[in-house]
Amino acid sequence: MSDYYLSILQGALLTVAVSLASLAVSTVLGLLGATAKLSGKKPLVWISTVYTTVVRGIPELVLMLLIFYGAAIGINSFFESIGSDFTLDLNPFVAGVATLGFIYGAYMTETFRGAILSIPRGQMEAAWAFGMTPLQTFVRITLPQMVRYALPGFTNNWLVLIKATALVSLIGLHDMTYLAKQASAATREPFVFLLFAAGLYLVFTSISLWVLKRLNARYSLGTEKVQL
Repeated sequence: MSDYYLSILQGALLTVAVSLASLAVSTVLGLLGATAKLSGKKPLVWISTVYTTVVRGIPELVLMLLIFYGAAIGINSFFESIGSDFTLDLNPFVAGVATLGFIYGAYMTETFRGAILSIPRGQMEAAWAFGMTPLQTFVRITLPQMVRYALPGFTNNWLVLIKATALVSLIGLHDMTYLAKQASAATREPFVFLLFAAGLYLVFTSISLWVLKRLNARYSLGTEKVQL
């Protein structure tokens, strides 16, 4: 039995790796999407709006299966049509990270967009009047304040993303959910191993909440708190 627990713990490391890699992808896409939505340029606004609308309206599982199977089939069919022998074998880790990052990039887009809109525009206009470039204004003025406004939504997205990593087990990635199911099938004791995996997810989310609460407190220094 101890071997099964050890293998699930090893799978937990893969779960953490998928979570962190997906978070990095989603954060980059979220910043790009929020910038596009606020750019005022119709093509960029249209593309980013379609992205957030479509992705948030389709279940994560359907998107993951579409990307893992559909993308490979589509690319292989294309190369076959042009007479090439190239065959794409999509790595489950890459597919899982790309899909989760793509999905939660849409949610991060709305989180970052709302955070940027919460910052008085006069601050950015003042920075431009002092000769700062748009990039300097974003790094020095917008980003530090945006973090404070975005952290609550960012925290929720991150917690949901961690739990959504369980979906990668369906495309053959040996994360802790996959290994817990394998152990359950081998021993016919599903409750024991799935409860162990659930406990590990709870540990991850609890640690994340603790870290992000401290980060939120750090960025909220000097601000007035409203008593409810």
